[in-house]
Amino acid sequence: MPAGIAMTGFCLVLGLQQVAIKAVADDITPLSQIALRSLLAGVMVLIVARIQGIGLAAFRGRLGAGILVGLGFAGEFGFVAWGLNYTLASHMSVFLYTAPVFAALGLHLWVPGEQLARHQWWGIGVAFAGMLVAMAPSAAPGAPAGDILLGDALGLLAGLSWAATTLVVRRSSLSEAPPVQTLTYQLLTAGALLLPITLWLGDWQQATSSGMAVASMTFQTLVISFGALLLWFALLRRYWASQLGVFSFLSPIFGVLFGAALLDEPLSWNFLLGGAAILLGIVLVSRQA
Repeated sequence: MPAGIAMTGFCLVLGLQQVAIKAVADDITPLSQIALRSLLAGVMVLIVARIQGIGLAAFRGRLGAGILVGLGFAGEFGFVAWGLNYTLASHMSVFLYTAPVFAALGLHLWVPGEQLARHQWWGIGVAFAGMLVAMAPSAAPGAPAGDILLGDALGLLAGLSWAATTLVVRRSSLSEAPPVQTLTYQLLTAGALLLPITLWLGDWQQATSSGMAVASMTFQTLVISFGALLLWFALLRRYWASQLGVFSFLSPIFGVLFGAALLDEPLSWNFLLGGAAILLGIVLVSRQA
């Protein structure tokens, strides 16, 4: 099935995201990586939008909602960058993808017709129980238990920010906008907001342009922030989101596997057990009645 193959590839690429950031964190800070890739990819997506006939008037017409969704996107990846300074890439991969659970709760409260079914409430309960188990204090080589816990909490805030972005899209005029327009708002706002912060923090004075750093940034910009997200929107034009959503649990699974295989990250029993419960909860929440 072409859509299945494409979605598996999409999830595999997203699973590599946290690993790609963490692998070169000593050369360029995670926040600097996200700021730079967002700005570069945002310019490229803007060019695609203009080619598709989306003019500046359309961008001005939804500017308020666009800035809001961009702030949510910046918050999401700001928390990812901050959290990766403390926790493992495999942990961040799981906690970031709690977003569907938070989004389902928000949609239930604020969007008519999006009320949760019984099995989805069970999924939320299972996911939250999994969060408690997965976040039980556990140390890793070079990372004290307190640091891991802080990073995991920041991962949850990243998932919450992602969910907030979903709510803004559903509750605003962006629900009727071309997806490329929304992505442009997200990437350019994140880049414009986070890049000055990295300059103020002095991150670029410590950055080194090693071969690994250049390769990681090229992969993150062209493959993740530009190519993978455009692929997602292309698939959405041909298939129902509910059909594609069943693959969502693959991204954190790939993230855990890549973190262990490529970064030699240890996997504690409570994280594996809690992570499995979180993924089960996500599947239940995402499954339609």
